[in-house]
Amino acid sequence: MNGIRKALDRVLAVACVALFAILVLTVSWQVFTRQVLGDPSTWSEELARYVFVWLGLFAAALVFSERGHIAVDFAVRKLSRGVQRSIAIVVQLSIIGFAVVVLVWGGLVASVAAWDHNLTGLPTQIGPMYLAMPITGAVISFYAIYHLLAILRSEETAVEAGDESTGI
Repeated sequence: MNGIRKALDRVLAVACVALFAILVLTVSWQVFTRQVLGDPSTWSEELARYVFVWLGLFAAALVFSERGHIAVDFAVRKLSRGVQRSIAIVVQLSIIGFAVVVLVWGGLVASVAAWDHNLTGLPTQIGPMYLAMPITGAVISFYAIYHLLAILRSEETAVEAGDESTGI
């Protein structure tokens, strides 16, 4: 499972870099056509919007790999190790629930509902663009299951190590 995680981390990192490069090029083209040519590109704004969404979702999934998501744990740190572990398990189960219900299921429903709707500025449909949600939900679920199993096996601590004075 660790090998799958590392491979998935690499794929997501490469995807994020590629999406960011596409975003920079697209926005640069939009600015150039608007400011220099005086004739704004008709497709670049829409492409930039969808690339930004995909980038944000993929980057968020990558953050889950390292349990780097935001956590307000100053109160949890004051509890016993057993209670910290129980809370960490509940958190991972909540993440799995959210990812499966909202991102995977909700994303699939949205994608299917919009599958045949055309985008105005791009030669594609909206439905495939919405596939970022179920893809990200599946990846986040995998990472949450990975961390849940690691917590249960005591391979990961319930509360991530950080600066004790600030809770970061």
